[in-house]
Amino acid sequence: MTKHRSIPSLLLAAGLCLAALPSVHADGGRVMPLKVPQAYTQECAACHTGYAPGMLPARSWQRIMTGLDKHFGTDASLDAATVQQLTTWLVANAGTYKRVAEAPPEDRITRSAWFERKHDDIASSVWKLASVKSAANCVACHPGADKGDYDDDNLKFPAGLDARSRRAWND
Repeated sequence: MTKHRSIPSLLLAAGLCLAALPSVHADGGRVMPLKVPQAYTQECAACHTGYAPGMLPARSWQRIMTGLDKHFGTDASLDAATVQQLTTWLVANAGTYKRVAEAPPEDRITRSAWFERKHDDIASSVWKLASVKSAANCVACHPGADKGDYDDDNLKFPAGLDARSRRAWND
């Protein structure tokens, strides 16, 4: 005799299966995967925001990782084993959804169409503030960026933002 599972049991099982899926795909790629290689934190996130791999397509990560000797104007070379480990992790967790269907110019997250659309109202002077330095410094305005939290409700004014820009920010 076979046992029949109740509908609530099946729903619970389905929910548990969905919860086990990588968090990258749950919100369009902004959430940092649960398991981040220590080398990513030490090598990549030590110099800039540790971007969630889902913010770029796999081909962008592959190009970035094969060009570390000229990484956006800096030599960020790593040993072959670390490059292999990080490339595998980045590609496995790369974005596959509509927002990253096309690689942005120069594989720069900050040059992607969705990034530019979300930040089109930010004055160019804001990116030059000492507390911001560039559009790549997400944590200047998004304190949870290293965990993939870019929620507009959690924005903070960067230090040095003038009153006029603060008013514009709130509009």
